[in-house]
Amino acid sequence: MAPEGQDVRAGTVPGDLSRLSLNTATTKHWTLREAVDGAARAGLSSIGPWRDRVQEVGTVEAARIIEDAGLRVSSLCRGGFLTTDDDVAAQAALDDNRRAIVEAATLGTRELVMVVGGLPAASAPGGPALPYPARGDVDPARDLVAARRRVADRIGELAPFAAGHGVRLVLEPLHPIFAADRAVISTLGQALDIAEPFPAEVVGVVVDTYHVWWDPDLQRQIARAGAARRIAGYQVCDWILPLASDPLLSRGHVGDGYVDFATITRWVRDAGYTGDVEVEIFNESVWSAPGDQTLATMAERYVRHVLPHL
Repeated sequence: MAPEGQDVRAGTVPGDLSRLSLNTATTKHWTLREAVDGAARAGLSSIGPWRDRVQEVGTVEAARIIEDAGLRVSSLCRGGFLTTDDDVAAQAALDDNRRAIVEAATLGTRELVMVVGGLPAASAPGGPALPYPARGDVDPARDLVAARRRVADRIGELAPFAAGHGVRLVLEPLHPIFAADRAVISTLGQALDIAEPFPAEVVGVVVDTYHVWWDPDLQRQIARAGAARRIAGYQVCDWILPLASDPLLSRGHVGDGYVDFATITRWVRDAGYTGDVEVEIFNESVWSAPGDQTLATMAERYVRHVLPHL
């Protein structure tokens, strides 16, 4: 919440918001048009839509809505989920990612965020594990090394198509608690290892504070990403406790939890990143708040905790 007595209505927060972007996951219950209008009212210059919001109106219409409001598209979320060990499902995943690449190009962004997927043993994101095989002690569906190898191989299959559309595949490492069901890439270093064989303009990485704040090697890996010109995005939100029953929904507003935004932001700045800063929050209480209030709090926290260190 904002400090007592402070006016945090949309558009009232003083400070340079030219690099601040609303990821539409933060205002989950708003339509794309509502999110675009809210971002414009709040004085933002960009928005990071999720594909579900784009697909509700169609990609061409979504691009028009965003452009008419005078906003840029900071990124498109998301592609990925490339870890299946089933050939038919793998082809379907690749086809969907190609559609996402075309959507990103149509929206006018070069950044397609990739959540690469969890183990094949996951029944669904957030769901229970599939049973072990009835016989034997080896289960390919739980082979983490093989799953990461498939990610690298499938990024290789997608890279030429992405390059042809002027889109960069942006690998997002997720916190290790999500390795089973959402992303077998858990550290920035792992993401960079997969990105390394490809040109920096084709495969990059995103630094999301919620997912990487804990990493003891984070400073070195951010510097490595910067030297290779692979930092394609910076996403900020806080790690709050206690964790929700679904850990995915345990993100908080910047300044509500444990993340050292000053230090991480300086590392990202010193690595040469000058792009947008997206706020992406999954949290039921944030979603239930009025959207304009969420945007104003988001802007106030950005100005207080992030902007001074950019």
